[in-house]
Amino acid sequence: MEEPVYHEKQVKEFCALHALNNLFQKDDAFLKSELDAVCYSLAPKVWFNPHKSLLGLGNYDVNVLIAVLQNKGYQTIWFDQRKNPNCLQLSKIFGFIMNIPNDYHIGYIRLPLQRRHWIAIRKVGNCYYNLDSKLKEPLAIGQEAELISYLQQKLSHKDNQLFVVVPSDVHDWQIDSVSASCDPSSSESR
Repeated sequence: MEEPVYHEKQVKEFCALHALNNLFQKDDAFLKSELDAVCYSLAPKVWFNPHKSLLGLGNYDVNVLIAVLQNKGYQTIWFDQRKNPNCLQLSKIFGFIMNIPNDYHIGYIRLPLQRRHWIAIRKVGNCYYNLDSKLKEPLAIGQEAELISYLQQKLSHKDNQLFVVVPSDVHDWQIDSVSASCDPSSSESR
């Protein structure tokens, strides 16, 4: 029997919140109030908080994601896209969060603006999934080899960013072995 895959759909500009809940496979793993509290702790006493949308509709930045993940016992590692994802030690990784450019639409009209969009990638059961909240349903990526190919393809776009999420009990020397020790020119698997 296949394990069910939780997939939260996009509402307003809450893609960071959706990505976090999709990553943790729970609808209430993170709440808007938690992300807002982190925004205010990062920039207290300001009229316009630089870590979220002016209108309070989401659009949280990476600082908020890093902080709320730390509050839950996880660390976030930026993956240098010059490196080959083959070097990732997937057994130590909880999941991935990607930040990608996204066209801005009002209804069916595409505006000449680009926004950033957060998506989660996570292994559920024996399969890795793209849990993008803008998808109608989770997109099965496949096993480890398909995941590596998928990440290589996504990282070939210079504006895409990958963040590796690991449990905090992965010590600093292990974090180096998760991704930082990868040689940017290497294509060998570790």
